[in-house]
Amino acid sequence: MEPVDVAFAVVGLGALLAGVLPRLLERRPLSMPIAFLGLGMAVFVLPIGLPVPDPLARPELATHLTEVGVIVALMGAGLKIDRPLSWSRWSSTWRLLAVAMPLCIVAVALLGWWWAGLVPAAALLLGSALAPTDPVLASDVQVGEPTDAEDSEDEVRFALTSEAGLNDGLAFPFVYAAIAIAGTSLAPGDWLARWLTVDVLWKVGIGVGGGLLVGWLLGKLFFRAPRQLRLARHAEGFLALAATFLAYGLVEVAGGYGFLAVFVAARAIRAAERTHEYHAVLHDFAEQIERLLTVLLLLLFGGAVVGGLLAPLTVPAAAVGLALVFVFRPLFGWLSLRGAPGRPAEHWVIASFGIRGVGSFYYLAYATTKADFPQADLVWATVGLVVIVSVLVHGIAATPIMQLLDRADERSRDPESERTAEPTASAAPA
Repeated sequence: MEPVDVAFAVVGLGALLAGVLPRLLERRPLSMPIAFLGLGMAVFVLPIGLPVPDPLARPELATHLTEVGVIVALMGAGLKIDRPLSWSRWSSTWRLLAVAMPLCIVAVALLGWWWAGLVPAAALLLGSALAPTDPVLASDVQVGEPTDAEDSEDEVRFALTSEAGLNDGLAFPFVYAAIAIAGTSLAPGDWLARWLTVDVLWKVGIGVGGGLLVGWLLGKLFFRAPRQLRLARHAEGFLALAATFLAYGLVEVAGGYGFLAVFVAARAIRAAERTHEYHAVLHDFAEQIERLLTVLLLLLFGGAVVGGLLAPLTVPAAAVGLALVFVFRPLFGWLSLRGAPGRPAEHWVIASFGIRGVGSFYYLAYATTKADFPQADLVWATVGLVVIVSVLVHGIAATPIMQLLDRADERSRDPESERTAEPTASAAPA
């Protein structure tokens, strides 16, 4: 039995289940990531000759696999958000990015250094890698496909989708700070000036500006070009991949953050002709590719887990990871949303559903190809544990909690409750 033949069969089975499971698991307290994580563990524990997927041994391969998974998910997230970009209407997003994310990074880094015994560079890398919420594994708590209604999205799904779309790029400067410390020294004079000017200002600026430019040009080509060149007329969904790779590749070549550029480009394409049905075509294709990549990545992650990824884990490091999921993110997320749109219950759900996943793996793999990090195996084990806990806890809780919020939202909009008092009031004078 050749391992490559087994791999074909496993991938084929995974792709088939990716089409079946969403319908079977709909409205049930179980998510597709849980199923495929379990399948990956089951397949790789069998004696069928499959090589153990080890991200520590193959960091370049892990980097590129997770890279593709994240950028395709970012394109899909940018296309499906109906709400136009503005400072006030995206208030929840800005608060989560500016307050909750940096506080989580600092808290995890300090606790990782003080309690788990990580050196400063590894502790900062742990905090930075775990900072972004994941656009790949969070489909159960994100907005649906594009619609014509700008205000159709509830605050929970909108905030979690938009946050995941932007924080995958905005966490990158902190990863570069960890790389700089690992490659030079802890003294800020050795790296701080270059980090602020290049890794923060330049790369973020190029990411946003390049994404806007690519998205604007593609929007013109899709919707405004002469009739024979207007690509939206042909409804070809694969152009979602063209837009994704073009925005990412060009901005990375220019020295900017490609993750940020992909999401911004998707928003610019959406803004070019907001109500056009072609957005749904692009989104649906991106979502299908994203689902297939999610299957592959979760199968490999399950194989890495049974292959010993968590073996270096220590009790203090595990405590740091669990503190992020159950303490830091809910607390800092809730504090950042004080005064934001939405009900208090919605704020708690947004704060608690900071799902960690493929983006964290990408940052770890990328950083370890750029610098030597002491205790890299412990950092990988801690992130692996956090992703497992996040997949299980959030995957089980997402469906019932979102159903409760939807029912509460329906009751709050039900005009019958406002009319129940009218007959009593009118009958009293009679």
